[in-house]
Amino acid sequence: MQAKITLTSYPKSALLTMGLLLAGCSSEQASVTEAPAAEESAEKVMAYARFVPERRDDFAWENDKVAFRVYGPAAPLAGHASGVDAWLKKVDYSIIDKWYAGFVNGISYHEDRGEGYDPYHTGISRGVGGSAVWVDGKPYYGHNFDSYEVIQSGGDEVVFTLHYAFETPLGNVEELKTVSLELGSQLYKVDSTFTLNGEATSLPIALGLATHDEKASVYSNEAAGWISAWEVIDELGLGTGVIIDPAKVTSIAHMPIDEKDESHIWLFTNTDDNGQITYYAGFGWEGAGEITTLEQWHQYLDSFPL
Repeated sequence: MQAKITLTSYPKSALLTMGLLLAGCSSEQASVTEAPAAEESAEKVMAYARFVPERRDDFAWENDKVAFRVYGPAAPLAGHASGVDAWLKKVDYSIIDKWYAGFVNGISYHEDRGEGYDPYHTGISRGVGGSAVWVDGKPYYGHNFDSYEVIQSGGDEVVFTLHYAFETPLGNVEELKTVSLELGSQLYKVDSTFTLNGEATSLPIALGLATHDEKASVYSNEAAGWISAWEVIDELGLGTGVIIDPAKVTSIAHMPIDEKDESHIWLFTNTDDNGQITYYAGFGWEGAGEITTLEQWHQYLDSFPL
């Protein structure tokens, strides 16, 4: 199944948060294929993704273990950015269409009705492994994706691309982010290409995990190339993580900040001379019954094949 949206032009709004100039656009400009009916994916085990125009242009993806979403063109500029949200699943079958259909009918996916739910707050944070261009001690990133393409979905692996464009003190940055997620994995893979003022180049990149205003404890293993955060939400543990080839790590830093959503643990790296970077990010949730302790989460990251 393929679906594509391309926004050829969109208005930019100067919204400065944490030194970020964010790019926004209107959902009326989107030309999209019709969203699938919820029954098409009902209780089917698959790696799946789709654009969600009925919920402010979200883009969501999942496999049998985990689910994620990012904000799209119709997301309000205030309080939203390009960080990755976590949807916590207890079941192996697809839940994206069902939960969004419930949303349309007034049923909140923020409440657990036996399949899992979305208690994870992203806001303007990087969430679960969002990237940023790091300049003079600050992260710069886009507000929302402005185009997407679903390359592969509905089988053992989902693959799609998201395009971001934003401004930094270095100049205009664009990111073409290809995300993939296989059945059985707790982590999605990112293969991104960045350009600066239209040219591929090496850029300083920070990969972040939100600490939810320091409610999470943070950990790292530079020799193994990972960072993690562990917190308890509704009495169940949640571990998030980012992992990259250890040779690509330049440093790791935990940066608590008083402002809401701005505290993170960061893994710093660089794109190569072609503007490319590869890394993995995701989570393990105690409620799913497989990764139930901090030690098990770190064992998973230590043994993850890069």
